[in-house]
Amino acid sequence: MLKQFYSEIKLAFLENKLAIYLSFFILIFSLVLGYFLEPYLYSYFHPVVDDLTQKVETGVIQLTFADIFLNNIRIICQMFIYGLLFCLSLVLLAYNGFFVGYYAAIQDNLFRVLAFLVPHGIFEMPSCALACASGLVLFNFLIKFLNSYIRQDLTFKDSITNNLDKLRQACLIFLVAVILMIIAGFVEVYLTTNIANFLLGH
Repeated sequence: MLKQFYSEIKLAFLENKLAIYLSFFILIFSLVLGYFLEPYLYSYFHPVVDDLTQKVETGVIQLTFADIFLNNIRIICQMFIYGLLFCLSLVLLAYNGFFVGYYAAIQDNLFRVLAFLVPHGIFEMPSCALACASGLVLFNFLIKFLNSYIRQDLTFKDSITNNLDKLRQACLIFLVAVILMIIAGFVEVYLTTNIANFLLGH
């Protein structure tokens, strides 16, 4: 059963590699732009950084596994659902990429920032990209469904059934994104600080 499940996930990735490649490209491109365009993004992101910092300092945001996980899951769920509106998944992904790039740029010590971001970021960033890709696949399902229902004059049930594989693939890719985000949340709360301190020689 596990072998079949793995095969289905592998097939979902292979058949939707364009959506996955596009999502990773948008993420990396926005990260780089966010870093190098920091002066131009100051007016947009500085208030956001200040607000987050204040909420952490006042305890409004708790850096617990539950809080971090729920926040991150909310973001990737939005990327998945926004896929029904196509480009909104990409817009949300790009926004997060710009923000992380901007945040890294405003810090005094880039190595220190990377030490605190990379340990969980290697799971969190791919999770976001895959969540966006799953949203694009969901949009593809919607287009195929509407085409079957409207143009081919099939019943609602038959239109769903004929395109169920694409919906399942969207859900499988999103499931992988959720698993990666769970790992990212665990690493961020329990391991990132220790790894960063080790790398920084503290």
